Amino acid sequence: MLEIGTKAPEFTLPDKDGNAVSLTDFAGKKVVLYFYPKDNTPGCTRQACAFAGAYQEFKKINAVVIGISKDSVASHQKFAEKYGLPFILLSDPELTAIQAYGVWQEKKLYGKVSMGVVRSTFVIDENGMIEKVMPKVKPDTNTAEILAYLNTN
Repeated sequence: MLEIGTKAPEFTLPDKDGNAVSLTDFAGKKVVLYFYPKDNTPGCTRQACAFAGAYQEFKKINAVVIGISKDSVASHQKFAEKYGLPFILLSDPELTAIQAYGVWQEKKLYGKVSMGVVRSTFVIDENGMIEKVMPKVKPDTNTAEILAYLNTN
């Protein structure tokens, strides 16, 4: 997992409409970059809907919200349409950004060990530096924690 004060790894990934989106597109803005396991699962849906509900607050403080999972562009499109998600969802089936940010890790579920995306959030400052790292976040409190952090810093 990356550390505070390090340069955020650059990436270019397709969004839900197939358009290439790069981290450098948001130079001069705060970026809330969150990694999540899978579209349309209960926790991931609650987390995405919470970010959607707070979207205007993020816009007010000039922060961009980007969600990344290894789901396909088509899956992201359906997920965003179904829940009215106004922020950017990026598809990373090759695990390019997922591995660069260190969120592809061993997970245990019911005693079974597998590799997967550990739900994590990064705040990247206007100069592309990692300002905050939140590993293993909870889907129901992540958005409020990020907003509280951004509003006090």
